[in-house]
Amino acid sequence: MLETAQLQCIRGDRILFRDLSFSVTEREMLYVRGENGSGKTSLLRILCGLMAPAEGEIRWNGENVKKLGEEFNKDLLYLGHRLGIKADLTAVENLKVNSSLAGHPITDDEAWDALSEIGLKGREDLPTKVLSQGQQRRVALARLLVSKSKLWVLDEPFTALDVKAVAQLQDILAGHLEKDGIIILTTHQDFSVSTGTPRELSMDGRGGRQ
Repeated sequence: MLETAQLQCIRGDRILFRDLSFSVTEREMLYVRGENGSGKTSLLRILCGLMAPAEGEIRWNGENVKKLGEEFNKDLLYLGHRLGIKADLTAVENLKVNSSLAGHPITDDEAWDALSEIGLKGREDLPTKVLSQGQQRRVALARLLVSKSKLWVLDEPFTALDVKAVAQLQDILAGHLEKDGIIILTTHQDFSVSTGTPRELSMDGRGGRQ
């Protein structure tokens, strides 16, 4: 279970949200919605430890994530606006590097299989700088197929995907939930998953409301 307690986020002289408390547990998806500038991305970055909250704390299975350190990071997969891929590396190399950094190394065969499944067959060994934006997005999303992390935090994962890829991603998300996974995501696009109904957390620039 992921829990937040009285989170507050300040950017510049503006309070984006305060007193924000919620929890998400196995087989649950939390959809964080709101206008641009309402604090969605800031919240996700705080949950992942990439930003520090002005106040409050985050707990994973009852323990403060600051104390857990790498133990929490191994249970976490974060995909943000920046895809975290290196332009000069091939798709295979990017996937293997990212998996190793996450604490879950994969084999060459696992990388090739995941990239083929995500729709990059024939492009696995090309430098990612020659791929289209949508194809680069697929390189990043291939991490989901090999991930052993319990908690997925995804910022606009459907961006730059065609209809087929959107449907495939929806299936991947549903599969993660069926395996007792937890998902927190933001998106401006309509989506649906076959497992349960996503809970919503609405951000209004002053705080969150479930």
